[in-house]
Amino acid sequence: MEILGRERRRRWTDAEKLEILAAVGVNGETLARVARRYDVSRSQIYNWRREFKERGLLPAPVGSTFLPFDIGAPMLNAQLALEEQTVSPAIVELCLGQGRRLRFDSGIEAATLTRLIRSVEAA
Repeated sequence: MEILGRERRRRWTDAEKLEILAAVGVNGETLARVARRYDVSRSQIYNWRREFKERGLLPAPVGSTFLPFDIGAPMLNAQLALEEQTVSPAIVELCLGQGRRLRFDSGIEAATLTRLIRSVEAA
């Protein structure tokens, strides 16, 4: 790291940025804790992550994959597709705020799931 000019702006090398990005999630380290440890804003880490993804330099995540999920979206076609399947339902794990996790059957009704999420978040 190099400090330049009157405003004491820091310049990070790509290697230093990647080291900081790699520290997130190791042994349960949160992005906020890593940002504090390296004296960097959280938004800066998000910007670096986006920059490296766009350049194709960020390694693919290992483990869980998170997909967008909209509880309020119409589920007519999806519901018909699920009814046609004979495969046993999968267990879904949803990571909520403050380290909470909610595991549920993929066949759960949207209204029931919404009530569960609200109950867990309110606790």
